[in-house]
Amino acid sequence: MRAAKETKQLVDQHFTKYETSRIIGSRALQISMNAPILLALKKDELEALHYDSLKIAELEFRSGILPITVKRPFPQLKEREEEKKEEQEIVVKDRKEQVDISDLEPADEEEQEATAETEEKGMGV
Repeated sequence: MRAAKETKQLVDQHFTKYETSRIIGSRALQISMNAPILLALKKDELEALHYDSLKIAELEFRSGILPITVKRPFPQLKEREEEKKEEQEIVVKDRKEQVDISDLEPADEEEQEATAETEEKGMGV
């Protein structure tokens, strides 16, 4: 009994409760789809578990023999992504500043009058 508690503590130290439930649930699904059971269980032990795939998966998980891993993102990757976004924003600002106002063509008097009229209509004047 003591060994089981130590094993449970070791396993739980490496995974969050969400990861644990996801791993056990995934393994239970595999077992229910006729995947081989990784523990050497006798027929009477399986009958005691009522052939419940969730209980079998939990036994496998607690024994530590499941070949399932969890990939966690590292904080450094998030920092690098933020740095890339900042660099892209700087490049966009630089490009906007490079646009010279003298390159823009002045609008004709007719175009200016047309825009003034549409603005007046939009304001309800």
